[in-house]
Amino acid sequence: MCDVPRVSEEHRTARRRQIVEAARRCFLREGFHRTSMQDVITEADLSVGAVYRYFPSKTDLINAIAEQAIGGAGQVLTELTRQDPPLPLLAVLDRMLAYIETQLDEDGALRIAIQVWGESQRDPALAAFVAETYTGLREHFTALVRRAQRSGELPAHADPDATGAALFGLVPGWYIQRLLTGVPDRATYLTGVAALLGATPRSS
Repeated sequence: MCDVPRVSEEHRTARRRQIVEAARRCFLREGFHRTSMQDVITEADLSVGAVYRYFPSKTDLINAIAEQAIGGAGQVLTELTRQDPPLPLLAVLDRMLAYIETQLDEDGALRIAIQVWGESQRDPALAAFVAETYTGLREHFTALVRRAQRSGELPAHADPDATGAALFGLVPGWYIQRLLTGVPDRATYLTGVAALLGATPRSS
């Protein structure tokens, strides 16, 4: 008797994941606007009631997809801010881009993230989620800058918020170029960043 709630929760989690993955495939193929709830229901191979029980609207699905697309980056940054001793900032950027690189293929989260950006321009609720999420990511970079100041890598008088924002900007700056043009590769980009920072790139 005690095992029933646990199994039930596992079932709900698995079913929700099944629907989200089906929606992600549909959105990657057709985009948010051309994908209907019926498309997702067909892709998930579930009944109408089963899908609507978890996601009453397409907006709910888009929000779930957005969380999935962006959440992994936050986990990586959390680990980096807890690294002891702290990594040099160029190594931090290398680790972050290495994670991003795993999300750049045709089924990767970054292609969905780009769609989320566009959809957030017309959906106030999604816009609020995107703003909150990216503000959180930027704050991780600000924390990394403060650690670099304490270690002597950056000058103490540098503005942590401004420097963190600039460092954060290097991440989408790279993957947007990769998505749109196919280049530069991670090593080439890091070599350029190292030249700007006057640092020595680490081999990965």
